[in-house]
This record gives sequence, C-alpha cells and structure tokens, in this order.
Amino acid sequence: MFNIGPQEMFILFLIIILLFGAKRIPEIGRSIGKGIQEFKKGMREVESEINAPDKPEAPQAHALEEPKKQA
Repeated sequence: MFNIGPQEMFILFLIIILLFGAKRIPEIGRSIGKGIQEFKKGMREVESEINAPDKPEAPQAHALEEPKKQA
C-alpha cells in the first residue's frame, strides 16, 4: 500500500524519536490506542442503533405543559 521498505521505516522511527523523545513515544502510542478504541466503540453504538428494530415510543408529557383538565 505505502511501499515503505526497512530503510524508510528506520528513518521515520529516528525522526519520531528526535521529535518526541524516547520517553514520550509509549505515551503517544497509548493515547492513539485509546482514541482508536473510543472510535470503534462509537461505531458499534451507531451500528446497533441503525440495526435495532424500530420500537414505537409512547408519547411523553412535556414538563413545562400543565395537564389538561377535563370538565
């Protein structure tokens, strides 16, 4: 897909170490992993809402409206 060889990977890795520092790389990896997990969780929730059978909801009374009095 990207056609990146081992030499290019090594150069990219060195650039990343120089930019962020060796101590910060695991932290960045963890945050990227958590972001991916949250994204997948959101996608699953959206898919379940789309694929869920439609259930008719009972009409709910509005909190601001007064109940109608029958005479």
